[in-house]
Amino acid sequence: MRKHGGTEVFRITGARQGLAEDVRGRQRRYVISMSIRTLSVIAAASLWNVERYVAVVALVVGALLPYVAVVIANAGRETPKSLPSTFMAPPVRPALESDAERRGGADGHTA
Repeated sequence: MRKHGGTEVFRITGARQGLAEDVRGRQRRYVISMSIRTLSVIAAASLWNVERYVAVVALVVGALLPYVAVVIANAGRETPKSLPSTFMAPPVRPALESDAERRGGADGHTA
């Protein structure tokens, strides 16, 4: 963004993603976690009489995953600590030479 009278220049490469995009990503993470939970509960039910230890582990995963999924889904719009600066200094313009400097001497005399 440039001010009409000033020389401030801003970059948007470090801008945060939009709110709709952020919500969509959090919903996707939550659905994936809940799908894994559903599969682990189904595995626990189907393996209960076959492999009891695997079924217990799957049941524990199925019981703990809702809490983890909510924490992961709600870990959304925190500000990252290493965002680049949004202010970019304007380029330094070289000063114009005076007539005396162009002729060869600072005092206007040539040697």
